[in-house]
Amino acid sequence: MTEEELRRDQAGRWLAESMKDLRAAELLVAGEPSRSLFHSQQAAEKAAKAFLVFHNAPFRKTHDLEELREQCAALNPSLSDLLAEADQLTDYASAFRYPDAPYVPDQEEAAGALTLARRVHDEIKRLLES
Repeated sequence: MTEEELRRDQAGRWLAESMKDLRAAELLVAGEPSRSLFHSQQAAEKAAKAFLVFHNAPFRKTHDLEELREQCAALNPSLSDLLAEADQLTDYASAFRYPDAPYVPDQEEAAGALTLARRVHDEIKRLLES
């Protein structure tokens, strides 16, 4: 397997994990909005990491979508606006996972986050397939 094939395979595995999180978020959006938000954040994060893996760009273990956006945009500026919008998902990585959550999110918030995460996933998938 060539280096490019290896990178493409690894990126594909990251995108597959992103898709699993999108599916989980979709299943949870009505009954467990806080859990759905977590999975939406994870989907966007894993899609961004797929892009970085494909471009052989190292990244640290982080849930910070702003940090990942900066790295992705440096490789492809067309991702800047979409990933800047996705920065708002960062807090969902931990904000609602524990009993001291700042508030109780509703289905509308979870649905909006899911839509945004899906846009991130789909755009990165499109870029990697072209």
